[in-house]
Amino acid sequence: MTRTAEKVTALVREDASMVDALETIRETADENGGEVQWGDVNDDLTSGQWGRLIEKGVLVDGDEGFVIADREAFDEALDGDTDSIAADVDLDAEETKWSRWDKLAAVGSVLLMIGYWLEDVRNTVGGTIDTVLAPLDAALPFYAVILAVALLTGLYSTLLQANLMNPEVMAKYQERMKSMQEKQKDVRQRKQEAEERDAPEAEIERLENEMEEVREEQMEAMAENMGMFKEQFRPMVWIMLFTIPLFLWMYWKILGNHGAAVSGTELEMIMPIAGHVQLNQGLLGPMWAWIIWYFVCSMGFTQLLRKALNIDMTPSGT
Repeated sequence: MTRTAEKVTALVREDASMVDALETIRETADENGGEVQWGDVNDDLTSGQWGRLIEKGVLVDGDEGFVIADREAFDEALDGDTDSIAADVDLDAEETKWSRWDKLAAVGSVLLMIGYWLEDVRNTVGGTIDTVLAPLDAALPFYAVILAVALLTGLYSTLLQANLMNPEVMAKYQERMKSMQEKQKDVRQRKQEAEERDAPEAEIERLENEMEEVREEQMEAMAENMGMFKEQFRPMVWIMLFTIPLFLWMYWKILGNHGAAVSGTELEMIMPIAGHVQLNQGLLGPMWAWIIWYFVCSMGFTQLLRKALNIDMTPSGT
């Protein structure tokens, strides 16, 4: 994008009414052989809009009036998607509102986490899950059981994220922050240019006030961005609700509660890079080898499943 096109885009983003003003300038220039004078457009433009066009360098001196600095770039920017540039990013709080079931899932996840510290909870959850996974555990060595659990958690994690997190909403939040950053950059640049050319004190003060307004808007936007974190965390509570019981079962098996201990030979495996390890021993600091093995398998399966199911979780514009 050329400099003139960037200036036009910045003006429209700063003030949506500039779209009509720019259209008037273009029509008047076409009617008058490329030149525009204030008397030709003062019925349709405010003096502030006219001054901004000159200040930004969109209009430059001509023979008798002003001409558009770069007509081709001007038309390119103005004929583009000015609606998406000018419109404020519309964020609906209802889109990120948690349902009653989401809140219950969050509470359930927190309660299940207590099982990592309370043996009674761990024994109850582990014993319950064992009624389902015991046949799998009997048929496979424990490292293969962990691999199977990782495949299962990777599958439902991918599906939950795809169905519970809206990339379009995420894109709206990112677009708003980007718009605020561009607006702040534009005001800062104009203030710097005004100081370099020794502009009147009133103009400097106006730009300082404008900068302060942009900062206040950014602070408000940051407070409202809680909706973005809620949107990101929503599938996480459901993933935790289903994953924590499986983790507690594996933990329960490793600790050998109520005679459910995994035999010593089953706890041995050859892990990539690490070599021969015991799953119930620390591998990375205090982190047990079985936990690291689970995360490696889970991350790998998650990426493969996203590719296979053609699921893209990157934010996309509307």
